[in-house]
Amino acid sequence: MYSPRDIIEVIAGNVRKTRSPFAIPRSMVNTWWKKETLRSEGDALLFTGLMYQFIPYIEKSTSYLEKYEDTKLASLVRFAKYQPKRLSGIGLALMTPGEKKKQANEILRNIAKVLTRSDVDFYYKPKLDFYSGILLYDLGDQESFVEHAKFVSGKLKRAGVKKIITVDPHTTYALKVLYPKYTGESFEVKAYFELVNFSSSNGGGQVTLHDPCFYGRYLELSDAPRRALEKLGVKCVEVRNSGTFTNCCGGPAESISPSLSKEVMERRVEELRTTGAPIVAMCPICLGNLRKSGAEVEDLSAVIARCA
Repeated sequence: MYSPRDIIEVIAGNVRKTRSPFAIPRSMVNTWWKKETLRSEGDALLFTGLMYQFIPYIEKSTSYLEKYEDTKLASLVRFAKYQPKRLSGIGLALMTPGEKKKQANEILRNIAKVLTRSDVDFYYKPKLDFYSGILLYDLGDQESFVEHAKFVSGKLKRAGVKKIITVDPHTTYALKVLYPKYTGESFEVKAYFELVNFSSSNGGGQVTLHDPCFYGRYLELSDAPRRALEKLGVKCVEVRNSGTFTNCCGGPAESISPSLSKEVMERRVEELRTTGAPIVAMCPICLGNLRKSGAEVEDLSAVIARCA
């Protein structure tokens, strides 16, 4: 296990310097929209929170954490916070396979496709799309979280943003619950699957949904993706622990203890496999962590987009 304080200090320092937990410039992380025809004005802002874009970097950094956990080299992680701002995160970005980035970008393109098919009046502005800071909150650094949240909420308010469409549970919880509490700024926040408004004859089949903790336990949104799939003729085969009683994928622990994260993940995958139906996730952290088992796990957006 790594020292939680060391991990927190590195992440908080990166967010302060670059607004990214990995200290990678946004121009290198957020590229999914460049070949898309998206409006820059509309009723609701599509806000990715950059979580899906971070999947490849999470996987790469975790591979190093796994290698050195519980060794003499583990204590060296603290020195990552001393990287100069202009070099921070560049090495990680260059070492991350491009194919992984393409896969993450495809998820966001699927979400945009689903919203368009549902006739949602949305728009996208890359300059307004920031990381929410949720990991700082999860790790207990409330001061750094509030500082970053005020920066992000301030940018959104000054741009006149009132309605937001989110794509992952971590960002949804941050904007819907934490930002009003800690920044005093409130937005009308909807997860993209709440807005699915079409039926299709291209659906069918069965899936087992893994409910992420934030959607299942804290936001109680588990019914919404199931309703969306029902419209498309896709049947959800329920696992015992789902909805408000969902089990964690283990992902939130991977920055502190990859071995513990793996143990939790293996138990959850074994549970999900009992249904015999394909496993579907709706969270970038869950998606990446569950796939480490070797199981085939698909993102919810891909299932819905095939029916669009």
